[in-house]
Amino acid sequence: MPSSFNVESADGYEQLMGRWSRRLAPMLIDFAGLADGDHVIDVGCGTGSLAFTLAERPGLREIAAIDYSPVFVAAAQARNTDPRITIQQADACALPFENDRFDRAISLLVLHFVPEAGKAVAEMARVVRAGGVVAAAVWDHYGGMSGMRMMWDTVVMLDENALPLRRKYCFQPMMRPGEMKNSFIARGLADVEETSLLIRMDYLSFDDYWQPIAAGEGPLGRYVAGLEPEKRKAVDAAVRAAYEAGEPDGPRSFASVAWACRGRVPEAG
Repeated sequence: MPSSFNVESADGYEQLMGRWSRRLAPMLIDFAGLADGDHVIDVGCGTGSLAFTLAERPGLREIAAIDYSPVFVAAAQARNTDPRITIQQADACALPFENDRFDRAISLLVLHFVPEAGKAVAEMARVVRAGGVVAAAVWDHYGGMSGMRMMWDTVVMLDENALPLRRKYCFQPMMRPGEMKNSFIARGLADVEETSLLIRMDYLSFDDYWQPIAAGEGPLGRYVAGLEPEKRKAVDAAVRAAYEAGEPDGPRSFASVAWACRGRVPEAG
């Protein structure tokens, strides 16, 4: 099942989101819990933020990572120096592992880009043993991503063609309150808990904030890359004005909230 996330380059993704997912990864790991000797699967590893943070725990026995994008897989493989980590291209909705293979399945900032996200949750549950844990986090695009919403809300004031794109961005799968929890329960997981995790996205300047979008990364980047020159110039100027907010260009910090959910695979019978 292909991801709906637009990938131009691994380096571009790192500037757009990878640096922030590394801040979120330890919080999701703490929420999911770990035990010495665990076999863990990272579903949708991207450039490796979660997998390499997991590898900081010496007691883990295995970290298997998959991603749908060959661009991300190649970048993560190139970075990997830990023999416990294996990285391969695979579909989150059809994981290439047998039943009960892992102690925990964790997915960081992936399920909202999977069109049939419930299938991915079911697959995570399938490959985790009875008593093991399934955990995931997705951004709260509608209510918790102030820096990214600022971009979209600025763009739609200039171009009504961006309205359906903003709606799609704000209400991707698993993003509404309780949606991920309900999906976990519907896939037979027990003791399901949902919470929110907060980080801050700290930018050095407008260019630091806007450059990966201007280069075509992610959903908004794909839209911007398709604009005709005059409209593109207007969008660039309007988003800069929103970022600066009447002050000189320089550092800005945006609160960013993710929904997180975990559940336990029930014992048979």
